[in-house]
Amino acid sequence: MKHVSQQIVIGGCALWLSVAGFCQEPPVDRVSVPLNDPSRPALVKASLMSGGITVKGYDGKEVVVEARLRQHRSDDEDNPDQKAGGLKRIDVATTGLTAEEEDNVVSVSTGPMRRGVDLVIRVPFKTSLKLGCMNDGEVLVEKVTGEIEASNLNGGVTLRDVSGVVVAHSLNGVVNVNLDRVTPDKPMSFSTLNGDIDVTLPAKIKANVKMETQNGSIYSDFEIQLNTNARQPTVEDGRKGGGRYRVVIDKARFGAINGGGPEFYFKTVNGNIHIRKGK
Repeated sequence: MKHVSQQIVIGGCALWLSVAGFCQEPPVDRVSVPLNDPSRPALVKASLMSGGITVKGYDGKEVVVEARLRQHRSDDEDNPDQKAGGLKRIDVATTGLTAEEEDNVVSVSTGPMRRGVDLVIRVPFKTSLKLGCMNDGEVLVEKVTGEIEASNLNGGVTLRDVSGVVVAHSLNGVVNVNLDRVTPDKPMSFSTLNGDIDVTLPAKIKANVKMETQNGSIYSDFEIQLNTNARQPTVEDGRKGGGRYRVVIDKARFGAINGGGPEFYFKTVNGNIHIRKGK
């Protein structure tokens, strides 16, 4: 069957509006994207260089995307002497929002720019997500069921009242996840370099856990059965090539919750790990 691809591009406020002075506030662009087959779960992909992403589940059949351009002073205000031949630059405010759907996969992006854009995306409750931010924004997901992959370079990742499978990562920020239900027999990962990890799991979850922090502590109200035998040494033998022989003991702690199950990985370098028991 041939799949139909649909693309929606929003250019923000037109030039004549900027010249006339009607775009005093940063524009908000909004599009609704119908799914090819609303009876099947969707996959939504979104990534930003600068800005934040918020995704909320709702009882609907379309993916609704709002893009808001962040307000800032113009270059002429910051540097009044830097004008092109005495002409003042006119700011053409645009988010460059693009939303493309093909076979229930919706890809969302914004145009190249120096200003940040914040995305607010409403999706049907049963939707998988692949989200990424780099600077000046947070990743927030609420009330979504599916396979959720969320990463942030310089900001936090917060997932509230979600279900399914989660891979959440931040380089410089906290990772905060509240899982109502999990997909059985699926591994999950929660990691950051600089920040705390705080994860709430269903009380009856069955999992093997691998927990690692170099400069912090580990806390849990689950009865975790620790396995000290799992800390096996890793040997690196480079002597044949004129290198060194090195033995490393894994810094992680291993354990089982409710008898064990798929592996859940928790890792931070500079921060604490909290594994909480939910309902």
